Amino acid sequence: MNVPARLLVLLACLLGIGTEAGAQSYPNRAVRLVVPFAPGGAPDVVARLVGQHLSIQTGQSFIIDNKPGGGGVIGVQAVAEAPPDGYTLLVTSSSFVINPAFHKTLPFDVIRDFEPVTNVCAVDGFILGVNPKVPAQNVQELIALAKTPKAVAFSTPGNGNVLHLAAELFQVRTGTKMVHVPYRSGPQMVNAVIAGDVQMAFFLPHTSVSFIETGKIRALGYGAPQRYPGLPNVPTLREAGVANMELGSWTGLMAPAKTPAPILAKLHEEVKKMLAIPEVRDKLIAVGFRPIGDSPAEFKPFVAAQVARIKEIARAAGLEPE
Repeated sequence: MNVPARLLVLLACLLGIGTEAGAQSYPNRAVRLVVPFAPGGAPDVVARLVGQHLSIQTGQSFIIDNKPGGGGVIGVQAVAEAPPDGYTLLVTSSSFVINPAFHKTLPFDVIRDFEPVTNVCAVDGFILGVNPKVPAQNVQELIALAKTPKAVAFSTPGNGNVLHLAAELFQVRTGTKMVHVPYRSGPQMVNAVIAGDVQMAFFLPHTSVSFIETGKIRALGYGAPQRYPGLPNVPTLREAGVANMELGSWTGLMAPAKTPAPILAKLHEEVKKMLAIPEVRDKLIAVGFRPIGDSPAEFKPFVAAQVARIKEIARAAGLEPE
């Protein structure tokens, strides 16, 4: 072996040792958790839970940094451009995999520019609900009503949101054409159904169950493989006659591309430890989340598959990227 080759081998060994040692001491200062949405939404709730427990577990502060705007694009871009050292992380939702289907260009690539760390938790499906005055007592009656031109309008928290995608998928699966009325936030979307400004919407369970229980919203179906535990009398959409409507949401932890694998493994280990705490699991389950905590090796192909599936749904619905 000649001298330059030996030096290369020695340098590689030293770099490897340096990376491993850095990961063992990680974190040794505050970590920023960027949430690309305003406070109060699912990613923010999960981020604060993660930040609280990882701060306790590691002895370092995990600080929440809300960067809303552009349907999540602004906050995601901030993390894509951050140093890959584990000190700037992204807590994001399904919008991460939806944006590529709704934007012709993005200032980042969701596959190339990120390292998935772990899928913290998921909502397995959305509740299809209507205003109580809507003359539809079940899903099939709603479909019949929706086949009358402009008879049914649905609200969403905005174009390209996962709840918008659920309504578009419903139209594809049922051969209906409804009027989309986008709002600026989840609460506005919910209030529009309650007030009767629109007839229906797809809802996250934790934002709608209380209104369903008090009769302000009538639940017709749940888009998941099994019925929602909090609403055992509400059928799944498959049971109601609409197949292939299983669409949910998830909230995961991402790092900038090229973040060292030992740091990703450390973060996954800490989140998994957090999710093993009964109190944490109970908090998540109480608001409709299913704890997951999968590994980077498991989460990475899931993200890629989700990007492909969302693009397929958007094409089937005739939604053109803007």
